[in-house]
Amino acid sequence: MLEFDGLHITLPLKGEHRTVVHRVDLAVPAGSAVALVGESGSGKSLTARSVLRLLPPAARVGGDVRFAGASIPAMDRAALRTLRSRDVGMVFQDPRAHVNPLRTIGDFLTEGLVATRGTSRRDAEAKAVALLREVGVADAARRLRARPAELSGGLLQRVMIAAALLAEPRLLLADEPTTALDVTTQAEVMAVIDEARAQRGLALLFITHDLALAAAVCDRVAVMYAGSTVEELPASGLHGDAHHPYTRALLASRPDAGAGDEPLRAVPGRPLSAFEAGPGCAFAP
Repeated sequence: MLEFDGLHITLPLKGEHRTVVHRVDLAVPAGSAVALVGESGSGKSLTARSVLRLLPPAARVGGDVRFAGASIPAMDRAALRTLRSRDVGMVFQDPRAHVNPLRTIGDFLTEGLVATRGTSRRDAEAKAVALLREVGVADAARRLRARPAELSGGLLQRVMIAAALLAEPRLLLADEPTTALDVTTQAEVMAVIDEARAQRGLALLFITHDLALAAAVCDRVAVMYAGSTVEELPASGLHGDAHHPYTRALLASRPDAGAGDEPLRAVPGRPLSAFEAGPGCAFAP
C-alpha cells in the first residue's frame, strides 16, 4: 500500500542544501503495522510527513513515495487533497500544536467532513460523537463544545485519533503519538490505536524511539540511523535476530529492572546527521 523507494530529502541551511533523509527503502503492506525506530534527528518524522507532503516549502525530495501505486511527489493538487482527506490519516506527536486553541473540538472534528464530503453539520457531529466514544472519550457530546485547553493531554490525543479516523482512511501515520504523555496514558492511547487498526484493517506506519513499544504493536520494525534505514526485521525477532550493530546497541542500551546498580549502557559516540555521514555505513567506527 505504502512504499518508500530511495527517499532522499534535503533542506537549506547556511546557503546550501543539506541532506536530512539520505535513503529510505520501506514498504507498509495493506493491513500491516510497521514501526520506524531511531533516535531523535534520524529522519523518522520527516519520512512520515513526506507521505502527506507536509515538508517545508524549500525541501527538495528525491526518490519516490507511492501510495496504492501512485507517486505522491507527482500528485497534482486535487489528487493530494484526496490523499489527505480520504486515504491517509495522521496522529501527530504534540496534539496541542495541531489544533486551533480558539475553536471548539466539534469544529475541529467536523470541518473536514463538511468541506470534503459534503456531509451536513448534524451528521458530521453524530459521527464525531460516535467515534469519540469508540476511542474512550466520556461524555462525548459535551466534549464537542469544549476547547483544547479544557482537555488533558491524553484526552486531546484521543480526539486527534478520532480526527484521523473520521475520514475512514486506509493508512494511519502515527508520529510518536505517546511521547508527551505519562506512562499509563501512553498504554491507553496505544491500545486505542491498535484496536482501531485491527477493527478497520488499517495499515499503520508507527514512528517511535521505543523499541519495546514497536515490538508490541507492530508486525515489522525498521531501524533508522543518520537518515537511512539500516535494518528491517519481524517484530517477533527483534531481540534475537537483529544483526546491524546499531540495532544491537539500541537494544543493549534499554534499562533492565534486574540490573541492580549497574550503569546503563550507552550507544557509543553521538548520533550523526544524514549530511555528516560519509560513504558506506554511517555507524561504522
